[in-house]
Amino acid sequence: MPNEEIRRIAVIGAGSWGTALANLLAEKKDLEVHLWAREESVYKDIKKKHRNKEFLPGVRLASALKPSRSFGEVLDAKELVLIAVPSHVFRGVLEGLKPHLRLGFPLMMATKGIENDSLMVMSQVVEAVLGEGFLKNFACLAGPSFAKEVSQKLPTAVTIACESKGHGEKLQRLFSRNFFRVYQSSDVIGTQLGGALKNVIAIAAGVCDGLDFGHNARAALITRGLAEITRLGVKMGSNPHTFAGLAGMGDLVLTCTGDLSRNRTVGFQVGKGKSIDEITQQMKMVAEGVKTSKSAHELAEKENVVMPIVEQVYQILYEGKNPRQAVRELMRRDLKAELEY
Repeated sequence: MPNEEIRRIAVIGAGSWGTALANLLAEKKDLEVHLWAREESVYKDIKKKHRNKEFLPGVRLASALKPSRSFGEVLDAKELVLIAVPSHVFRGVLEGLKPHLRLGFPLMMATKGIENDSLMVMSQVVEAVLGEGFLKNFACLAGPSFAKEVSQKLPTAVTIACESKGHGEKLQRLFSRNFFRVYQSSDVIGTQLGGALKNVIAIAAGVCDGLDFGHNARAALITRGLAEITRLGVKMGSNPHTFAGLAGMGDLVLTCTGDLSRNRTVGFQVGKGKSIDEITQQMKMVAEGVKTSKSAHELAEKENVVMPIVEQVYQILYEGKNPRQAVRELMRRDLKAELEY
């Protein structure tokens, strides 16, 4: 079986997560890993100093990791392409990669978001841009995994979802390390929804913390947020058990409580009275939940799914609603059974 294993990998996107994953692979023996960087400064930093000071400071990168700014060079003779770019540029990156991809080439996604306007998750964007032939070996990675902690080799567990069990098992073996445990799933849509929607709930959790509403409020919000995510996921054909796993509850808890969470940080600052424009202008890295909250709000309306927390986050970010008023409205909703919508 060794000759069937994946050995040559291209990673597209040298932000914190893309760099951490590329480095995780480059540290393994007998793997060839190329990392595409959009920024010239990042490319030079990795090439000359084996570091990514801008997006993953304090981490010594493997000398075997090869940076590039050329899609053609990065994809040459590769057996897998892992894309780790923000969701709002995902489609454009795919268009750039398209001339270099043969039909059915294995693609893997570490992007977490729902595209604005189209309301597509990333596998649906892949189908729209590249065609249905790329879905059989399409995979996505999700789960509670801050890039900084992965780069520090702290124990982490994630899920890789792929329709093809055999290909999924290859990816499971490829990414597994003694500190990085990988589980396998066949629920591609549910895994993507969990990874995207938890960012919206994390903004809400940050708002609660910024308002000093305490641990009770945050715990309730996480729990009811998970109920909303599950409702939408099931409506779109996902396995409900997915949302009780790493791509659902696991990633949700981490993003809603961890100090490294950019989405929680955005919500916290909103709770302290800052405007969303002021907050995002000061951020170097993308908080996916800001854009995803708009997509999620519209997707919930399209699918006729009740998502009150998502609705309030959308109104806070895009309609200027007072966060305290949003919380009051959530608390004063009509009384229901817990499993009722």
